[in-house]
Amino acid sequence: MITFPNAKINLGLNITEKRADGYHNLETVFYPVPLEDALEITLSKSKEVPFTLHPSGISVAGELNDNLVVKAYLLLAEVFDLPPIDIYLYKAIPSGAGLGGGSADAAFMLKLLNNKFQLNLSTEKLEEYASRLGADCAFFIQNRPTFAEGIGDLFSPIQLSLKGYEVVIVKPPIFVSTREAFSLITPCKPKITLSEIISRPPTEWKELLENDFEKSVFALYPTIRKIKSELYSKGAVYSAMSGSGASVYGLFAPKTPLPEMEFSNSFYFHTCLD
Repeated sequence: MITFPNAKINLGLNITEKRADGYHNLETVFYPVPLEDALEITLSKSKEVPFTLHPSGISVAGELNDNLVVKAYLLLAEVFDLPPIDIYLYKAIPSGAGLGGGSADAAFMLKLLNNKFQLNLSTEKLEEYASRLGADCAFFIQNRPTFAEGIGDLFSPIQLSLKGYEVVIVKPPIFVSTREAFSLITPCKPKITLSEIISRPPTEWKELLENDFEKSVFALYPTIRKIKSELYSKGAVYSAMSGSGASVYGLFAPKTPLPEMEFSNSFYFHTCLD
């Protein structure tokens, strides 16, 4: 059985306050985009180990057993008598990009196991398991435009469609430490609520919809700022960094031919949004 975990972009990201537990409250909109990994599970011929992970595609740093698809399997294996499996993960979503690739893989793994082995888990229960694996993992269970609050784990569905817009995603060969990015933020509630801004057409977002991480991250990594400027110069109606970086996306109006763009040594992806 195979599935295709997709990426997300952040439409706006406001860090509103620092919590007593050391985390930060935020507001953002998660929007799914069809940049996809491939994830397949098959019954293993070996009975000696519960799982074997076979990675391919873009390399992912760290030990294989620390991969979130493995953690998703082990989480359900604590409750259900799962048989040994082979896990085939092809990575097309770059890591360290603010695109949620690892979180998507984890959530889709939960759904895949639920379907493959008829575990009969409800959507709510899948979201509960996903939230144990990461703050934004549960978003990918329903995988629809969502307003997120808290530490990025409190969700409200929203009516938002970017159907027909072309999205360009560029990820330079830069690693942005999320911990460092948060340490440089001064929390502040926006003058105009994110919900109000999102209700306006994307052509009005440029001066209103902000990612609070951009100020500090751009100062540390001018290349990321340059990518955003270039996307605007090529005709994007809106451009922003996704999450804490390092990827930047640009939205281009429907039926507008994309100009030729070249970002040397960077990951580049474009598609029309459904």
